[in-house]
Amino acid sequence: MTSWEQATAVEKLDSRTYACNLFDDWCIGTVPNGGYVTGCILQVVSMHFNTSLAKQNQPHTIALHVEFLRRTQAGPATFRVDDVKLGRQASIVHVHMSQDGREEVIAYVTNSNMDAEEGVSFETEYSLRPPPPPVDLKKLEEDKDENWYRQGKMPFSTFRKASTRVQWHFPRSGQALKSLADEWLCFTDGSNFTNTSIGFVADMFPQIIEDFRDEKQGPFWYPTLLLNLDIKKVLPPEGVKWLAIRVQMKKIKNGRMDLEVHVHDAEGDLVCLSHHIGFVLDAARNMSARSKSDSKM
Repeated sequence: MTSWEQATAVEKLDSRTYACNLFDDWCIGTVPNGGYVTGCILQVVSMHFNTSLAKQNQPHTIALHVEFLRRTQAGPATFRVDDVKLGRQASIVHVHMSQDGREEVIAYVTNSNMDAEEGVSFETEYSLRPPPPPVDLKKLEEDKDENWYRQGKMPFSTFRKASTRVQWHFPRSGQALKSLADEWLCFTDGSNFTNTSIGFVADMFPQIIEDFRDEKQGPFWYPTLLLNLDIKKVLPPEGVKWLAIRVQMKKIKNGRMDLEVHVHDAEGDLVCLSHHIGFVLDAARNMSARSKSDSKM
């Protein structure tokens, strides 16, 4: 099993080109998890702003928009970064990810320096409604929290290998709504979440749709069409062990779904907002052989 650090290790090839290897143990079926691919993009952008664009002094990604054009696969990937707008407060880059000569993922990423941000701040009285149960993280680590329990293997975990990379904790009383899920996550190997893993965290949640489907049906595949991140906070350099996630689905129709994701830290502070659009497909689509052009999902 590869660690997050190993799985997202990036090599700089020149001033705007980077390479990494996508690992099978972070896949759903044969396709790397979308949040994992997003993490690789965040790592590429971090290296780009710390090397080629170091003079900008903008090390923190504050916004990201990813479009998944084609199925990705385990193995080598190349990233080309175009500098779209270099500004004093924020800069935008365009990332192209390719494998075997196919452009498979594109992203626009905005970086700034959150430590140097200035401007007005107001309390909006934002909170999750309905509120999730309270938690004692020390007890949660021992699986003794009165409101939360540690989940064993998730459904179809052999197919959804990436789901084994985190430890899941759910409310003992059940989820507040059928279309909603609250959870606490930590990495299974004991490593910490950092800002480059926020995209992965935002893509790790129980498959809400499976509470609606016929139990006799096999696993579905939920390929991501697009994923957005609005990052509100810089995690400490050493990272954090725990993050809380709420995911809610608004509409499932004709094999297309939406997801709204809220990520909070152990202190209850909002770390990130995320929005996804995805398909609901038979898992066989994931495992099928791809054509040479592979223009379809």
